Amino acid sequence: MTDRRRLDISKILAILPHRYPMLMIDRVTQVVEGERIVARKMVSAGEPWCSGHFPSSPLFPGMLILECMAQAGALLVYTTEPFDPNLNVMYYLGLDKVKFRNTVAPGDQLDVVVEVVDHRASVWRFRAEATVDGTLCAQAELMASVVDRA
Repeated sequence: MTDRRRLDISKILAILPHRYPMLMIDRVTQVVEGERIVARKMVSAGEPWCSGHFPSSPLFPGMLILECMAQAGALLVYTTEPFDPNLNVMYYLGLDKVKFRNTVAPGDQLDVVVEVVDHRASVWRFRAEATVDGTLCAQAELMASVVDRA
């Protein structure tokens, strides 16, 4: 079944366990269950990383771009095969083919597209890209699994 919908911040908060400052997704603009998700992160100058990465010329850290991809992937899994966020959490098992192509700075709108490459049992493989104004900033392949909370 294909389902196209948007997720606002209240729905994202109900699904993901992350909270500020580690909540990276502000909005989901499109979901096609089992296939792809398009999510958005508004990069703000008020975020804690700005003072240290780098003080004279802040850049959004690459690892946080990967975290955006991971959180978008978790939202895609939830919309495809809903799980109880109180009982389950999605853990990432690996990253492959990570490439950083362009910088992301405060004021940028980071768009993240995550597509399912493979899904077997509880393991998911994704291909992800992050762009600003249509310019590719990062890409990666991710592997994850939904597990019981410890």
